[in-house]
Amino acid sequence: MRYAVLTVKHVGGFCLWDSKYTTYDVMHPNCPYKQDLVAQFIRSFKSRGLKVGLYYCWRHPGFDAAGKRKKVQYKVLPPECDPATHSPARQIEFQKKQITELVQKYPDVFYLWNDALDPEIMPAKEARDFFNGIRRRRPNLLASSNWWNWSKKGKPYLDIAVKEMTHFQPQNALPGETCWCLERSWFWYQGTSSKTAEQVLNLLKTVNNRHSNLLLNVGPNRRGKIMKSSLKTLAEVGGLRASGN
Repeated sequence: MRYAVLTVKHVGGFCLWDSKYTTYDVMHPNCPYKQDLVAQFIRSFKSRGLKVGLYYCWRHPGFDAAGKRKKVQYKVLPPECDPATHSPARQIEFQKKQITELVQKYPDVFYLWNDALDPEIMPAKEARDFFNGIRRRRPNLLASSNWWNWSKKGKPYLDIAVKEMTHFQPQNALPGETCWCLERSWFWYQGTSSKTAEQVLNLLKTVNNRHSNLLLNVGPNRRGKIMKSSLKTLAEVGGLRASGN
């Protein structure tokens, strides 16, 4: 591994850091843990010589879309992103503040992975202007954006084009990142299994040959533990890569 990306806020909106813009975070009175998970993650990976990125999911209009899309209602949202009380503009402003907060709070982060950030949230120019504003203080910060529309994934939006569970075309020349699951799906469930080292290395070879990095999702179980089969595969991949295979 060269870098790791932590999901600090997914579609449900719960934040793994103490955000000054919401109480819907790890320091909430009803949360039994009450420790900064983001700081711990950064400290742990940095101590092992790895760079750290942070995944942030934008609250997206598609979550409530009807018509051609299957209607989905995500009821678990921070109050600041509740469409019943907050307009899209107010939601976007809240999320911009949180992104800025993450960059300021964790200066060792080199990469922001933005999920569901596409034209339905803000035009590409506005998104680039926003991140360029952050880069006036953090010039080396990278940002990627994963389109909500599956047919548009892999198209440029910010610095890095993202593909999800599918490869770029062989002739791809964009700076790319291809996301795949080590287990059967993004989220752990009882009875799931892990890919073999050979399967991961085959993915890696194809991804790298197409001008892309492989971002391999590792899903912890409900107690925050990684499956033994996944640990075994990761160790085997590391051993094979170290031996030049």
